[in-house]
Amino acid sequence: MPLIAPSLLSADFSELGKAAALLHRSEADWFHLDVMDGRFVPNITFGMPVIKAIRPLSDKPFDVHLMIAEPERYIEDFKKAGADILSIHLEASTHLHRSLQAIRQCGMKSGVALNPHSPVESIEHVLAETDLVCLMSVNPGFGGQKFIESTYEKVRRLKAMIHAQGTNTLIEIDGGVSDANAELLKDAGADVLVAGSYVFGSADPEKTIAGLKAI
Repeated sequence: MPLIAPSLLSADFSELGKAAALLHRSEADWFHLDVMDGRFVPNITFGMPVIKAIRPLSDKPFDVHLMIAEPERYIEDFKKAGADILSIHLEASTHLHRSLQAIRQCGMKSGVALNPHSPVESIEHVLAETDLVCLMSVNPGFGGQKFIESTYEKVRRLKAMIHAQGTNTLIEIDGGVSDANAELLKDAGADVLVAGSYVFGSADPEKTIAGLKAI
């Protein structure tokens, strides 16, 4: 079964505590937290204070996805806020290898996120330092976008790279995930599925999460 990481980006921000409690009692494996700065992507969401505030509400891993410029400046801050996994964008990190090492040195799992236009081959030489690769299957910045079909081939190519190097790197898919493509993504090689609007826009989010887990 894939790991399911619902994104709080699609939750009601006026009731984040209730959304966190829902994810905690659900079959979700991780919390996915999208941090946006209005510079790297054209949207602003939340940051360390919000993550710190909801951290006591669950002991499930916090999968923090930084869609921000200069992410290396805030690695220790997000660790202190409660991040267990910290993903930074290839496109935003000038010294990616150094930053991935710094994330691990802080006691977190290291992640690299790739925009839809970025080839998986661009991270071939940092896979040994990478615990998670987050493939964006929509253009980053907003929830509720249409899934980009070329993602399946990127997953297969990345999985082949991981096998060739013998790493334990997980493949995460972020954007447009639903029951329409979840099984295809798993079969292609995805390990973690991020679902935001599909979960929180449903009539019964807990049941929706359970359905994804059952794939």
